Amino acid sequence: MPNGRQHETINLVSFVALGSGYAFARSQGLLETRPLLTSMSLLSSFSVSYVLGTFLVTPDLDLAENRVRAKGHWGILGWLWVPYGKLFSHRGRSHTWFVGPFTRLAYLAILGVFGLTCAALIASALGRGLRLQTQVSRYWFEIGLGIIFGYYISQWFHLLADGVFPWHGHSLRRRRSGSKRRARKRKSRKRAR
Repeated sequence: MPNGRQHETINLVSFVALGSGYAFARSQGLLETRPLLTSMSLLSSFSVSYVLGTFLVTPDLDLAENRVRAKGHWGILGWLWVPYGKLFSHRGRSHTWFVGPFTRLAYLAILGVFGLTCAALIASALGRGLRLQTQVSRYWFEIGLGIIFGYYISQWFHLLADGVFPWHGHSLRRRRSGSKRRARKRKSRKRAR
């Protein structure tokens, strides 16, 4: 299995390959009939979320109680991922193609809500109010699509490097432990004969 640095290198090389393929397709006029694919909002949000998914929010955060590069990239906030590491066993559900990346997004959302709630309570205790305002961009669809695809594709390259393919349907750890269990049963049967 690749270590954290190797995963980052694989993802960055893949990103360059994707970018080169995109640039070639665009130079050949293959994307002219697909205006969504030429949207700067989509391309920018894809790039940012891909890089964040490569360095900050990786499948290996299920090892957050240990020394993991992704946790280290969070700096002093790396401890926030320790509960996630305790919730998910390494190469378990967190190393699946759709559920794994979603669990990290959901965990981030929970952290965000918790942080905002704490900030509101502190502001209230200090006699202040906390008001958040958001403005939806007219490019919200392109930005959202770019974020989702950039994040998920960065996760999928990580999983491919770990040998987890979409058709496996379950984690690498379970497959290996199941095959080890079967091998032990065969050995014990041979000894019993």
